[in-house]
Amino acid sequence: MRNRPTPRALLAAALVIGTLTACGDDAPDAGTAPTKLDVVAAFYPLQFVAEKVGGDAVSVTNLAKPGAEPHDLELNADQVAQIADAKVVVYLKGFQPAVDEAVEQQGADRAFDVSTAVPLLDASAGHEHEGEEAGAEEGHEEEATGGKDPHVWLDPTRLATIGEKVAERLGQADPDHAADYTARAATLRTDLDALDKEYAAGLKTCQRREIVTSHSAFGYLADRYDLDQIGITGLTPEDEPSPARLAEVANEAREHKATTIFFETLVSPKVAETIASEVGAKTAVLDPIEGLQPGSSDDYFSVMRKNLAALKPALGCT
Repeated sequence: MRNRPTPRALLAAALVIGTLTACGDDAPDAGTAPTKLDVVAAFYPLQFVAEKVGGDAVSVTNLAKPGAEPHDLELNADQVAQIADAKVVVYLKGFQPAVDEAVEQQGADRAFDVSTAVPLLDASAGHEHEGEEAGAEEGHEEEATGGKDPHVWLDPTRLATIGEKVAERLGQADPDHAADYTARAATLRTDLDALDKEYAAGLKTCQRREIVTSHSAFGYLADRYDLDQIGITGLTPEDEPSPARLAEVANEAREHKATTIFFETLVSPKVAETIASEVGAKTAVLDPIEGLQPGSSDDYFSVMRKNLAALKPALGCT
């Protein structure tokens, strides 16, 4: 395995480069207009919240590029420098170890961990498998997240609370616009509450409540809307399920008469296709919204509504 520079080493290199560059630049004119608040978001849902709450008063950089799976993000020197220079860093502790380390090195005073805004569910929430023991890969992920499920943004009401806490943090960094951040957070809550009502109505009366997913990212969705998540793998989408786990999921899918096996946009659908072929079901996308595809015109709201449109026929909802 090749050695990679740690975020500490990258941070040191980035600061040296930045210092040398600054020495060669002219100082800004006294009459220069105030710059926007520089915010770094660790991955897409946090970028979405920061932009909605910050509006035109902030400039938001997303560390996870479109099309990239954010769990195992590795930071380059430029990204570490962005964390070091940002006025506010919005991240979720335990979800991206490289970000955690870089945040620790550059100081917690400018970082906001969204997992402190709302209680996180246990990693096993959503579905209990009788007699099942967690695999080594899932156990590793649970260790990284403290045994908690990080996919909190898939509950719109929890995301609204995160938005309000982000507004508070932005207001601390930029008191002149604090009232604007608070007002935008209130608007975001109104919009997310409306989305929540759409989900509650759409999933109220269904023939089935079980969703079979390629990885266990939908615990919050299941918890909020009284669904039962059957994850083929654990919290990490790259995990390879054992033959025994595949057989177990296939049996559960048959037991619950599942018509659809869900896969997601940023990882291979092969495992979901294997289960679907075994039980005579079809496959469909259920997006955990960890990131968007390159060039996508979607946002959190449109992807969540696409998810609802996929769930309703799969569960036989009326």
